[in-house]
Amino acid sequence: MKENYELIVIGSGPGGYVAAIKAAKLGMKTAIVEKRDIGGTCLNRGCIPTKTLIHSTHFLHEAKHMEQAGISFTDMKLDYDKLGERRDEVVARIRTGIEGLLEANGVNIYEGSAKIVDSNRVCIMTGEEDIYIQGDNILIATGSVPAMPNIEGLNLKNVVTSDDLLSGEIKQFKKLLIIGGGVIGLEFATIYNDMGCEVEIIEAMDRIIPNMDKEISQSIAMGFRRKGITIHTKSKVEKLTEGGSYGLICDYTEKDKTKTSEAEGVLISVGRRPNTEGLFGENVIPDMEGHHIKVDAYFSTSIPGIYAIGDVIRGMQLAHVASAQGIVAIERMCNLSPSLDLNVIPSCIYMVPEVATVGLDEADAINQGYSVQVGKYPMLGNSKTMLSMGERGFIKLVCDKKDGRLLGAQLLCNRATDMIGELSMAISRKLTYKDIARVIRPHPTFEEGITEAAEDVEGRAIHMMPKATLKKMDI
Repeated sequence: MKENYELIVIGSGPGGYVAAIKAAKLGMKTAIVEKRDIGGTCLNRGCIPTKTLIHSTHFLHEAKHMEQAGISFTDMKLDYDKLGERRDEVVARIRTGIEGLLEANGVNIYEGSAKIVDSNRVCIMTGEEDIYIQGDNILIATGSVPAMPNIEGLNLKNVVTSDDLLSGEIKQFKKLLIIGGGVIGLEFATIYNDMGCEVEIIEAMDRIIPNMDKEISQSIAMGFRRKGITIHTKSKVEKLTEGGSYGLICDYTEKDKTKTSEAEGVLISVGRRPNTEGLFGENVIPDMEGHHIKVDAYFSTSIPGIYAIGDVIRGMQLAHVASAQGIVAIERMCNLSPSLDLNVIPSCIYMVPEVATVGLDEADAINQGYSVQVGKYPMLGNSKTMLSMGERGFIKLVCDKKDGRLLGAQLLCNRATDMIGELSMAISRKLTYKDIARVIRPHPTFEEGITEAAEDVEGRAIHMMPKATLKKMDI
């Protein structure tokens, strides 16, 4: 006898499990299907293990400054086994919490690979038997997998993806070559650089993180080079072969010149592709946009009753985006108005210093026809940055010159990822830079820089030299 549900969710990542719990809280009888571990890629092979490693290895970064702060010690060492154990412990604790939330909300969990056999029926392949369940609605939240470029030598030993680096023992390399200068590549560059590994990045575009504010990209590149990280832009990898003093040789073209680089490990980090392999039966394939599932504004596919969210559809591949889309999709199924503003999505990079952006950068705003005003505060003038030995960074606000409304914000500083929410809300609520400046922020904090950037829109920041003085000083 088939089990009948009002909703079947395929995939238990941050899109799937959040949607399942939201549905259950709204009274829908809900099931969730997961072929691997609850929590999906983000928890088990992505956001959480990566950020746990960044947190751990950042202690090594801070240790270099301890003597300057009056603390000295000897015999510091890196225990790779404990590093891996800590990563796995954090993941396991969060996974247990998610499983408890699903069960407490009455969501039935099925383990196995799902195949949609018709518009309201799913086959779950467990390896022992096939289980069929039926649902009024089906939500696809199967996420993504690492994209693999067409490069010779990808199957060589120590040529790895982010999934490989986050599974099992911590992989140790004397030198790591990273193909791809996007968010994933930069975070692993930070981790391995802090562990004392030589790091080199090859990026095809004219700068790293090309989809973000140009000034942020340039500042990160400068910071990386100061730390000894080598960056090649406008470069295309041709092939990987065994050999050299490290074990692997990379042939690449940089600005029309053929070059080679050697490394012990090579990380393939050129993006991710939708995970839809084996998901659809022959007679139930929705309209596609390339490899992505095509959906409307409420995440409905071309097949009535089937929805899709997260990395399987076009858009930003971010965990919090998938969660928000899941909530809105469920609200749509229940004929409720969306409770979230999907037009304002912050993006973050967890490195040192952190990066966080939301809305339009200056170039995008101008391209969209806005006349802009920009306020910017260099964070080396911020008291909290100085006392905590922070690195060079800034907070930049992009505003509409016509009415002062905040259009976007770019942060490169300590705790940027914790502060971006305030600016996301300001954009969503259509606040102006004067509204932002009106708030009294505690001292000393990093967020005081937000006040200074807002005041700088009119050149009135207290803790900045007047622009005329800076011009005379050629700063």
